[in-house]
Amino acid sequence: MSMSLDSTPYASHPGRPPHDELVPSRYALKVGDIDVLVISDGVLALPTKMLAANADPAERQAVMDDLKLPPEMVDWPLNVVVVRSGGRTILVDAGAGANPNLPKAGQLGHRLEAAGIDLADLTDVVVTHMHMDHIGGLLVDGVKERLRPDLRIHAAAAEVEFWAKPDFSLTVMPSGFPEALESTAQRFLREYRSHLRTFEEQHEIAPGVVVTRTGGHTPGHSVVRLKSGGDRLTFAGDAVFQVGFDHPDLHNGFEHDPMEAARVRVRLLREMAETGEMLVATHLSFPSLGHVAVTGDVFRWVPATWDY
Repeated sequence: MSMSLDSTPYASHPGRPPHDELVPSRYALKVGDIDVLVISDGVLALPTKMLAANADPAERQAVMDDLKLPPEMVDWPLNVVVVRSGGRTILVDAGAGANPNLPKAGQLGHRLEAAGIDLADLTDVVVTHMHMDHIGGLLVDGVKERLRPDLRIHAAAAEVEFWAKPDFSLTVMPSGFPEALESTAQRFLREYRSHLRTFEEQHEIAPGVVVTRTGGHTPGHSVVRLKSGGDRLTFAGDAVFQVGFDHPDLHNGFEHDPMEAARVRVRLLREMAETGEMLVATHLSFPSLGHVAVTGDVFRWVPATWDY
């Protein structure tokens, strides 16, 4: 498996000026014959306590101190992935889009452009789930008109069904978030229903690119697994958060079924520790590439070495 800050398949077009940024925001790698590009959509400023919603204040503070996280608000990374395999160009999640309540996010559009990727290049979009930080980028003014008319958007059938009448009874979210999540998901379904291609449990989108429903975080939450030659990589969506390695039993406030989400997290982390495959996740620090190690019931995040 080879990695680099940028590589030929995703390099900016000659003559096109790159967006002027002082920090790297995209990272390219190969998974066998599959091209992968991790792109940062920015960060979400959210209450720290949401990373450990079921912990008492003292326990939560101890966890945050151990991870060197601020006690009140923390910037959650927000990553998406572009995959090329078998002639298809697949966007996995679409970021937050233009949201005045999330001013540090919504960077995907110009970062795709800087990487030389036009929206019309996309043949498929995989939606790991329909929280607004994963679909908002498709709702930005002018985006839909630039997409291919035959674009396929893949989502679990359980996810589509859930957002017709969502249940927030087990979540612990800031005021206003449930309403915003519901309205955004339902707007997305109205605008893109004709593009939706739903699956029950698993679907192969392109050679070596398989989306699999896990449930937990939301009923239709899914992960995307890549396999080519001897290389493997899993994009875990929101199944794994920063605190989830040392404390996989801690609940995230956005989880609609936190007990099942914890079971999914443990199962996924244990599998990845056994296979040694690469992990990328939405809310791990960019570029979020690494491996999972395990000792007994304690997991450890092992970041990959940057390849320049």
